[in-house]
Amino acid sequence: MHGEYKVPGGKLVVVDLEERDGRIADFHLAGDFFLEPDEALEAIDAAVNGLPVETDAAGIAAAIRTALDSAFPDAQLLGFTPESVGTAVRRALVTAPGFTDFDWEIVHEPAVSPHLNLALDEVLTTRVGAGLRNPTLRLWEWDQSAVVIGSFQSLRNEVDPQSAALHGFDIVRRISGGGAMMMAAGQIITYSLYVPASLVAGMTFADSYAFLDDWVLQALRSLGIEATYQPLNDIASPHGKIGGAAQKRLAGGGVLHHATLSYDMDGQVLTEVLRIGREKLSDKGTTSAAKRVDPLRSQTGLSREEIIARMKETFTRLYGATEGHITPEEYAEAEALVRDKFATHAWLHRIP
Repeated sequence: MHGEYKVPGGKLVVVDLEERDGRIADFHLAGDFFLEPDEALEAIDAAVNGLPVETDAAGIAAAIRTALDSAFPDAQLLGFTPESVGTAVRRALVTAPGFTDFDWEIVHEPAVSPHLNLALDEVLTTRVGAGLRNPTLRLWEWDQSAVVIGSFQSLRNEVDPQSAALHGFDIVRRISGGGAMMMAAGQIITYSLYVPASLVAGMTFADSYAFLDDWVLQALRSLGIEATYQPLNDIASPHGKIGGAAQKRLAGGGVLHHATLSYDMDGQVLTEVLRIGREKLSDKGTTSAAKRVDPLRSQTGLSREEIIARMKETFTRLYGATEGHITPEEYAEAEALVRDKFATHAWLHRIP
């Protein structure tokens, strides 16, 4: 069995193993990471060999740490961790594919309403899970501004409806969890990944966030931004938060992973439209909502279109994606979902 895991912001971890009598055998770790001393590699291999095949990633990591603490307490692991080895092992045991094992499409269609964008997320995720569409990266375009609240958020606690209306923001609710996002048309970059569940098999929910957004970190770094992933779901730089991601896993086997990056932002409008509590701000280590988010425009000096072009180029270079389109049937299905779900009072106010 063979498994690979690219550590977000780090190195590639590769494992090869066999299963014998319900236990891991002939385990070998490899990759482009750095490890000192050399002999620590043998200690890691020995720690994993013999473990029950049901051992989860955390259990594998614990066995590795125990072995290293005993034999090589000063060992240096650079570009990987015991947890990343555990993830690679779990992916090997479930024969999880990687990004390059799929035929990817990139979709970047003309602007549609906030409601239709949210409905398309559900439709395309369902179709990928059912095998009716290739895994897809979609770049959103908006025809009006909106505040998008998370599936489990209270409407009245998160948004000031009068200020939202005053500044021209519609209020909509998405199917994924997470926090409210103020999405001014033309001032944000939003993308969605629609992937089969097998792509993130063997990963913890937290690991899958960083794994699915590693490509965008590479794109941002190629533009001179020191982009990093801040658990659980923030994309940041030394200047502040750039954006955030959210996920929804559907029963049919599709996984939706979408993220919004701030290209430009009016910090004062943000504080007026969103009811951002002091507790959340203190958790982020800042006292000003306006200072929490640092837009891409100020960091790069590039147009929004140039940044999106670099994102497409990076994804295509890494995974061999081709241009795709949303079909008339998919649009029709999404429009029906808008009518029956996303534009209804019951959906928006399901948590008052």
